[in-house]
Amino acid sequence: MKSLWNEAEAKQYTDELGLRVYSSRLLGRDKTLVLHGGGNTSVKLEEKNILGEHETLLYVKGSGWDLESIERAGYAPVRLGHLLALARLPRLSDTEMVNELKTHMTIASAPTPSVEAILHATLPYKYVDHTHADAVVSITNTQDGLARIQEIYGDTVVIIPYVMPGFDLARLCAEEFPKQVNEHTIGMVLMNHGIFSFGDSACESYERMIKLVNKAEKYLQVHKAWTKPSGFPAADEETFNPYLALAEFRHRLSLVANKAMLVRSHTEYKYQAFIDRDDLYEVSQQGPATPDHVIRTKRLPLLGRDLDQYVDEYQSYFDAHAAAHPQDLAMLDPTPRVILDKEWGLCSVGRTAKEAAIVADIYDHTIDVITRATSLGAYQALPAEDIFAVEYWELEQAKLKRGGQPPMFSGEVVVVTGAASGIGRACVDSFLARGAAVIGLDIDDKVVTNHSRADYLGLVCDVSITQHISQALQMGVKQFGGIDMLVLNAGIFPKSCAINQLSNESWREVMQINLDSYLMFLREAHALLKLAPNGGRVVMMGSKNVPAPGPGAAAYSVSKAGITQLARIAALEWGADNIRINTLHPDAVFDTGIWSDEVLQSRAHAYGMTVEEYKRKNVLKTSITSHDVAEMVAEMCGPLFSKVTGAQVPIDGGNERVI
Repeated sequence: MKSLWNEAEAKQYTDELGLRVYSSRLLGRDKTLVLHGGGNTSVKLEEKNILGEHETLLYVKGSGWDLESIERAGYAPVRLGHLLALARLPRLSDTEMVNELKTHMTIASAPTPSVEAILHATLPYKYVDHTHADAVVSITNTQDGLARIQEIYGDTVVIIPYVMPGFDLARLCAEEFPKQVNEHTIGMVLMNHGIFSFGDSACESYERMIKLVNKAEKYLQVHKAWTKPSGFPAADEETFNPYLALAEFRHRLSLVANKAMLVRSHTEYKYQAFIDRDDLYEVSQQGPATPDHVIRTKRLPLLGRDLDQYVDEYQSYFDAHAAAHPQDLAMLDPTPRVILDKEWGLCSVGRTAKEAAIVADIYDHTIDVITRATSLGAYQALPAEDIFAVEYWELEQAKLKRGGQPPMFSGEVVVVTGAASGIGRACVDSFLARGAAVIGLDIDDKVVTNHSRADYLGLVCDVSITQHISQALQMGVKQFGGIDMLVLNAGIFPKSCAINQLSNESWREVMQINLDSYLMFLREAHALLKLAPNGGRVVMMGSKNVPAPGPGAAAYSVSKAGITQLARIAALEWGADNIRINTLHPDAVFDTGIWSDEVLQSRAHAYGMTVEEYKRKNVLKTSITSHDVAEMVAEMCGPLFSKVTGAQVPIDGGNERVI
C-alpha cells in the first residue's frame, strides 16, 4: 500500500478541518481500507462559542457520509467534555447514546455523529482514523489471530478484543487503552473489526495508517497468503445461456422478500475460482469479514439455488437468537443477498442496482479476506450471536425505518428501445427517476454512454435482427435478474411519399423496424415478462396516424396501425399471464430526431400549412415534448393503470380528427 499524501494538494486546505477532509478522502479512495460508508475519522478542535467561551469539540464523521466523497458538512461537532463524561458511565443504551450525541452538537443541522464518536473522544490525539483494512481483518479472522497481531505490531498498537460497536466498545477502549499505551504506540487493532491510527496532524495519522496496513500486507506476503486467484477474467459473453433460470429464481426470491428485487450475475474468473473451491462450504458458511457487513450481505451466502432451505435456515437463525434479545424483534426478509452458483457465478441481490453493486463489492473483498486467512491456517469469523446482534442492532433498525417509501419502480427492470435520443431517452430518464433499473437499446452507440450509473445498462442493438434482441434481453437479465416492463419506441419516419411512388424497399424497411421488430420483442420477452414479480407491462409507441392518418405517410401509418392491432391481440392473449399491454398515440412531438427540418417542411406542405402553423395545430394550442410522452409512458406502467390493458391513449394536445 502506497501513501497518497501530496503536499501540493494538502496546501489547498488552509485549516485543520479542511486537512481532516483531505486525508479522509485519501483513505476513502482505497477500497481495501473502507467500503461504502465504512470507517470513520475525527479531529479535535478548540472553538469560541456564541458567548465568547472557548470549548473543545470533536468533529467526527457523520452517519450517512462516505469517506471518499466527504465534505466539511459531513462532520458533526460534538462537545468533547460531554463525550468523555459519557465514557465513564457504567451503561448507556443505544437510544440514550444517540440522544446525547445529537443534543450536544454545536450545529443543529449537522448529521448524526458516528456511533464511534465516544471512542474517538477517549483517544488522546488530535486526529484519529479508523478503517476496516482487508489485510488486518485477514489476520484477525484466523484461529490464532491475536498471536499474529502481537507478532506483527509488538507494542506499537493497543489490542482490543471484539466487542459490539457503540457504547460498550467505547467504554472498553477507555479502560484498556491507558493500560496498554506506551511511547511507541501509533495505532489500535480491534479484533475482527478493524484498525485505528492517530497523530498530532492529519498527515501523521494518515501516514501511520498506511504504515500499519503495510506491515499486515507484508506479513501476508511473507507467509504466502497474499496472492489472488490467477487466470484470465471471463470475457463478456454475447449470450448468457442460463438467463431464464436466473429470471425464474429472481421471481421466487422477490415473492419470498415480498418486494421486487434485482439480481446481478458476476461471472469473472475470481468468483468462479472461489466457487470451485473444494472447501467452499467450510469457508463461506462462517460469517462476514466484519460484523457491519451483515447489514448488506446477510450473515451467509446461498450456495446453489435451494432458496427454500436458505429461508428455513434463516428462520432458525432468527428464532435461536431473537429469543435471547431484550426487545421484541421483527424478522427482516429472509432472502439471501449473496448467491454462489457454478453457472451464475457470484450473484448480488438488492432492492436497487446500487444496493446490489455494494453487496458485490463487499463480497469481493470478503473473498480476499477468506482466501488469505485460509492460507494462514483457517478463516474464522465471529460467532453467529455476535453477527445477529449487529444485524438486529437497534441503531441499524432505526436507519431502515427512516428509509421512507421506496420509489415507484424500486427493484423493477424496464427495457426501452430507441433509447439514445428523443422520446426513448426521455423515457429512460422518467423510469430512472422512479427508481427502475433501465436497459436502453438503440442502434446509435450514444445509448451506451448517455448515463453512467449502476441502474443503467446501455446496449447497441439493431431491433430488426432477432439475435440482437435475444442477446440484449439476456445481457439485461445478467445485469439485473429479469425484465418487468417493455417500452417499444424505436421507429423510423420516412420522407413523405405518395402510394403510387412508394417502393417495395421503402415499404419493407419501415415495416421491418416499425412493426416486425415489435413482434420479435414481444415474442422474445414474453417468458421474462411472465416472471415479473408485480406483473409484466408493455407500452407500444403508436401514433396519431392510427386514428387519423394523413397523406404521404402510408408505410408509417400502416406500421403504427399494425402494432396497435398487435398490442390488442397481445392484451387478449397475455392477460392470463398477468401482463398488460397498452398503446400510446403521440402527435406533434417536435423535439425528436424524426422531425428534421426537411420532414417538418414536407408534412406542413402536405397540410397546406407553414411550419409554425403545423406545430400548433392541436386543440389546446400547446406543445407536446418528449418529456411529456415519457411521463405518460412511465405512469402507464405504474399503479395508476394497474387495471388497464388493451387501451389506446392519445397524447396530442387534442386533435380534431382524432376527437
